[in-house]
Amino acid sequence: MLQRHLKQFLLYLPRTRPGAKAHGPTTMPLDTAIEYLKGVGPQRAEVLKKELGVFTCGDLLFHFPFRYIDRTQFHRVSDIQTEGEQYQVKGILRRLETAGDGRAKRLVGTLRDETGAIELIWFQGVQWLERNLKVGKEYVVFGRATQFGGRMNIPHPEVEEVTPENAQSARSFDPVYPSTDKLTQKGLDAKGLRKLLRTLLDGISRAEIPETLPDFMLEGYRLLPRWEALQKIHFPESQQELDAAARRLKFEELFFLQLRLLQIRRRRKDASKGLVFDKIGAYFNRFYREKLPFELTEAQKRVLREIRTDLASGQQMNRLVQGDVGSGKTVVALMSMLMAIDNGYQACMMAPTEILAQQHFTSITELLGELGINVGFLSGTVKGKKRAALLEQLAAGNLHLVIGTHALIEDWVQFKNLGLAIIDEQHRFGVEQRAALWKKGAGLPPHVLVMTATPIPRTLAMTLYGDLDVSVIDELPPGRKPVTTTHRNEHHRLRVQGFLREEIAKGRQAYVVYPMIEETEKADMLNLMSGYEALSRDFPPPQYQISIVHGKMKAADKDYEMRRFVKGETQIMVATTVIEVGVNVPNASVMVVENAERFGLSQLHQLRGRVGRGADQSYCLLMSGFKLSADGRERLQTMVQTNDGFQIAEVDLRLRGPGNLEGTQQSGMLRFLLADLGRDGQILTAAREIASRILEADPALQAPENARLRLHLESTGVAARVWSKIS
Repeated sequence: MLQRHLKQFLLYLPRTRPGAKAHGPTTMPLDTAIEYLKGVGPQRAEVLKKELGVFTCGDLLFHFPFRYIDRTQFHRVSDIQTEGEQYQVKGILRRLETAGDGRAKRLVGTLRDETGAIELIWFQGVQWLERNLKVGKEYVVFGRATQFGGRMNIPHPEVEEVTPENAQSARSFDPVYPSTDKLTQKGLDAKGLRKLLRTLLDGISRAEIPETLPDFMLEGYRLLPRWEALQKIHFPESQQELDAAARRLKFEELFFLQLRLLQIRRRRKDASKGLVFDKIGAYFNRFYREKLPFELTEAQKRVLREIRTDLASGQQMNRLVQGDVGSGKTVVALMSMLMAIDNGYQACMMAPTEILAQQHFTSITELLGELGINVGFLSGTVKGKKRAALLEQLAAGNLHLVIGTHALIEDWVQFKNLGLAIIDEQHRFGVEQRAALWKKGAGLPPHVLVMTATPIPRTLAMTLYGDLDVSVIDELPPGRKPVTTTHRNEHHRLRVQGFLREEIAKGRQAYVVYPMIEETEKADMLNLMSGYEALSRDFPPPQYQISIVHGKMKAADKDYEMRRFVKGETQIMVATTVIEVGVNVPNASVMVVENAERFGLSQLHQLRGRVGRGADQSYCLLMSGFKLSADGRERLQTMVQTNDGFQIAEVDLRLRGPGNLEGTQQSGMLRFLLADLGRDGQILTAAREIASRILEADPALQAPENARLRLHLESTGVAARVWSKIS
């Protein structure tokens, strides 16, 4: 659905759905129903709609190739050496005969040039090929080489007779389109779709694809006209043409997205009045001077200044704070809540799990000490008289600050005057959950601060959170020792166990984490349990005690095991990634990740963040098999080389793409038609800067030079979803 919206957005034209009227044969408007395109018809149209979401000619126009076959080069037969590679050769057909019968019937030919001969084999279309291929004629053959019986051959090659027109040069770049088995059965494989696109482009006039970007942008940034870019993205004559077409269309895709996001941001700031926190009072000052146990980093101070400016502006704050594991987001959140309390308002903090919420409650309560702030804790497990008393205090305004889980958004939770809502690990909450908390304010909505410990690359943040103000805590507290990370395999198993014994002998604790991936859940559970049993043999009681935690356990059992580890009653915790977020044990100094090649970089970085929280040197040991994919090896090498979460996030974006990164799946907005945030960061940055300058000078896009932009936004009728907005 999202890709259809993007196509609609890019097309610029109002769209018709199935049942659009037929147009005359001399024109092919883009809102023409796809069945009326020559070569389609009702049956093919039905499968195009179901398989590709192609309802109109415009939809087909924006069904872009995903790769191209370079047909500009000829190879010699003697060059055909590598199985799986595609080759294009020109030679004389010297032999053509059928072999086998029934379903096993095949056509075998021999193509020869001055360097040798290659066997050609067809298993389908045998009768047609027998009638049309002639021994002794010269042909251009294109296909993927395979090896059989020690000899190279080309099964099912494309064959074209050499004519005076094509004798001197090969064709250019053949587009290859995404297809499916059902499409192929209807003759709409890559070749069939290529033919339809050629028919479509030959039948479209330039007037059907109006320009959307102003001339000053086309000239200033050397962008192809839209009509030319669409022609060349489908049928480029060279790599240079393809690059220029892709650059123009990627820019357009990213530019209009950023233009929409920046418009939303401006409108929100203009229209969204907020509570005014105009003073820094006694609670904040006393905490800063008397209770703060360490000096704030410059990054923390900068972010607090940005938050303070927002809170005093008279506009509702809608800010994201992102910072690496251990960068001090909790203290920033607490000091922001003290600003609200100093101005006579309540504050709340919502976390995705009870463990994390309880951790925040404990640490914040300890930090506040005897400051006179009433702090409450609310989760689904708080029931009966205890819950009733807390809710009564909250509604009466006697509770300054409440920390909890999603229980905070339930209808029965009423604040007297909620002024600031903080959401930790915000990507773990849905938009509706966050909006419910936003509505808890009395009168004007509360200010909103969302936090994440998952570093987000700049290009991704500009897209996911393009309508939010973003603060980054990009500095760790001084004196914190970086975690030493090493990569090990089974050869090193005994050494790893010996190292664990040494650390435990020093009074330290260790995590041993196993993957738990849904597709292989049973095998993973066996792997986890067998690992637990092996560790129990190597670290036997009573000298050693081991906890085990996984997602299949009852919540009470899981909490019990985690508390044992937190209290130091167990030395080793065997777990799945349930401990990725929410366990803070400063005494734990070793993280062992089993089958580390099966984890994403973001997960590995979050797991590593469970250690290194105390004064002792900490270690992360990444255990893997011997065989690693290129991506798997790069992930582990990246972990070994750097502790910088933002650098790791950049590599993760490049390797996995934005749609697979943790926290982005629910956005749905990251499946671009052409753009790739991992590779097109420069285009995105330029697009946002240009959009920002244009809106700064002409917010309503009323200037004559911006008429195309305004008309495009108005004509599409597709409102950009506010992907990150809390309200």
